[in-house]
Amino acid sequence: MSRREIRAQQQQGQPPVTLPLVVVTVEKGGTLIVTVDGSLFAPEAFAPAWRRSDFGRIMDRITDQRRTPVRVEVHESDGTSFTDIITPSPSRRTRPEPETANTETALETPAAPQLVEVAAEGFIPGEDIGVAIIVTHTDASHTGHARALLETAQFDASPTGEVVLIGRVSGNYEIVRHP
Repeated sequence: MSRREIRAQQQQGQPPVTLPLVVVTVEKGGTLIVTVDGSLFAPEAFAPAWRRSDFGRIMDRITDQRRTPVRVEVHESDGTSFTDIITPSPSRRTRPEPETANTETALETPAAPQLVEVAAEGFIPGEDIGVAIIVTHTDASHTGHARALLETAQFDASPTGEVVLIGRVSGNYEIVRHP
C-alpha cells in the first residue's frame, strides 16, 4: 500500500493497515525468544527452547494461526537486525470455495491415516516416554513396554526413517526404523 493510499485512508477516518509484529531475539547460544504483538510465543510445554533451525517452523505456525502476512524483526546477538514481511505459505492459505456444479455429487470422505506402531522394551514402569521426531508422548506400561502409534506421514518427515523412544526418567532410549 502506498503512502498516498495510507494518507487517503487516514483522511477518510479509516485506520491504516497494520500487520502483526513478530520480534525474534537471537541469544548468544543460538536460542530464540519470539514475541507476537508483544506477547511471548513459546514452544509447547516440555519442548526445548526455540533454536535458529526452528525459524521456518515458527513463522509457518504464526502465519497459519493468523492467516495473514506478518512483519518480522530479527535482532541478532551481535547487535545486527533485519526486518521482513512473511506471508503464509501457499499450502497454508485458505483455499477458495470450490465451484458447485448443478449436479449432485456424493461427499468424498477423507482416507483414514495409515498408522505405524513403534515399540521398545526396558523402560521403568509408568515412565513417560518421548517419541522423537517428538510428535507425541506415551507412557510405559506396568511392565516397562512403550508403544506409540504414528501416521506414516510423520515417519516420512524423518529423512532417516528413524524414530527414537526416550525415557525421560530412566534415560533409556530405543531407535526404531520405519519398516
